[in-house]
Amino acid sequence: MAATTTYLTGIQTSGMPHIGNYVGAIQPALTLADSGPDVESMYFLADYHSLNSTKDPQKLREDIRSVAATWLACGLDPTRTILYRQSGVPEVFELATILSTVTAKGLMNRAHAYKAARDRNAEAGSADLDAGVNMGLFNYPILMAADILVMETNYVPVGRDQAQHIEYAADIAGAFNHLYGENYGFPVPQGRYPEGEGSVLPGIDGRKMSKSYDNHIPIFLPENRLKKLVRRIPTDSTPVAEPKDPDSSVPFRLYEQFADADQVAAMRKRLEAGGTGWGEVKDALFETLNATFAGMRERYEQLVAADSELDDILADGAERARTRARATLARVRYAIGMD
Repeated sequence: MAATTTYLTGIQTSGMPHIGNYVGAIQPALTLADSGPDVESMYFLADYHSLNSTKDPQKLREDIRSVAATWLACGLDPTRTILYRQSGVPEVFELATILSTVTAKGLMNRAHAYKAARDRNAEAGSADLDAGVNMGLFNYPILMAADILVMETNYVPVGRDQAQHIEYAADIAGAFNHLYGENYGFPVPQGRYPEGEGSVLPGIDGRKMSKSYDNHIPIFLPENRLKKLVRRIPTDSTPVAEPKDPDSSVPFRLYEQFADADQVAAMRKRLEAGGTGWGEVKDALFETLNATFAGMRERYEQLVAADSELDDILADGAERARTRARATLARVRYAIGMD
């Protein structure tokens, strides 16, 4: 068993993260990575999971590099944590096969993603409720469990919408431990969930910021495109001279996440007093975002370049992760009789 408390975070490889990901996932992860010697943090790029939705190999390559470069540019220190590609640790996939033999099909039938796909087919009037469902999607929770358990993870920081995956990993760990004994089994992982809704940023249309809604602001959007996107954020038609409600404004709600407390308080006061238009808020938001990410943007461009150190960083992370995974799998192989 691991001597330290292990936190594991899976990172979707679906293109450049947006500013909502930065506030809700990247910043908390950076804080966790600095938690001290008794905490080991690990971050993996879930590239095999991406195959369920991404069939373009060039896009997948670009997305993997973009996401890895983003986390590093934002400050993740690969010498203080472990950053690796899921595909760089083949022990994950052997463990997934083993775990599939202790996992009930009924458990997979109740998985949210699978049920949602069937519900969409039912709503569309399809006679085949499994139309468009591949086995990667169906088995997704088992592979996720293998990601978690192969590293002997204690805690998985995720949003509450991912709670079922952690519960499934705990159920699967429990089933294995029951069959083969606690001495050869896994720590039962637990989820660590954000408190409140402060980490959820609105998109430019007011809904939760999400790539699926196409309402997001990419972290490293070039300066000219960032300015245009911010200027396009819809606002109401309250005249400049009239008082305004800052909390009803998407630009202000984004601004208060990135500006310092004094700037936010001053902007709020000006809006509530009247005489300040939404255009000024948008300008302030652009300047703040640009100042926040300009240096990171430069580092990101260096990392995604073909001759950067990015591949070496990921290769080193994979080897360090494999050292841990090999030990886990050796114990599992002994437990099931395949040593």
